[in-house]
Amino acid sequence: MQALLAFSRAVDRLNAFVGRYCIWLIFAATLISAANAVVRKTFNYSSNAFLEVQWYLFAWSFLVAAGYTLLQREHVRIDVLNSRLSKRTQVWIDIVGFALFLTPVCILVLWLGVPMLITRFESGEVSGNPGGLIRWPVWVALPLGFTLLMLQGWSELIKRVAFLRGQGPDPMGRLSNQSDEEALVEALRVQQAEKDQQAASGAAAR
Repeated sequence: MQALLAFSRAVDRLNAFVGRYCIWLIFAATLISAANAVVRKTFNYSSNAFLEVQWYLFAWSFLVAAGYTLLQREHVRIDVLNSRLSKRTQVWIDIVGFALFLTPVCILVLWLGVPMLITRFESGEVSGNPGGLIRWPVWVALPLGFTLLMLQGWSELIKRVAFLRGQGPDPMGRLSNQSDEEALVEALRVQQAEKDQQAASGAAAR
């Protein structure tokens, strides 16, 4: 389990690194958009390349940062029912989701996306718009982004299994100012409290 947790921490560091620098893609897109507007208004000149590089950068930031978004638990979640369940049930739902839904979808996208990237790279496909850009650089973001997302899904899966085994902190409730040891102690305390509550409920029912 310790080897898997080490792998999980390495993936977390990788996606944290990628996420911190993805913001510069948004910044670059903003600068290009502003420069394009100034040139168009001042010199009455523009190019489709300016427009296409903006959505290239947006696609890169959106796809490549997907793993970082999962790490930060910022994806949209519909938890009207989930929030009413016990912590262990919530963790099990996440485990099923990561193992049976996220991972197969990522593998399918990679299975279909990598050959498409290779085809576009070998053909040198260029945008059909006048002054447009070559296509393969933006296609690179697809397999790269889904690889990082799949790795982060595995990292989250490992953390949840470790939590259920009492070998890791609560993956959904850790405070940023807690150390690993403090978070683990808190997770064990919550688990014990839930067990005591279940035991008390069972005794009352008898």
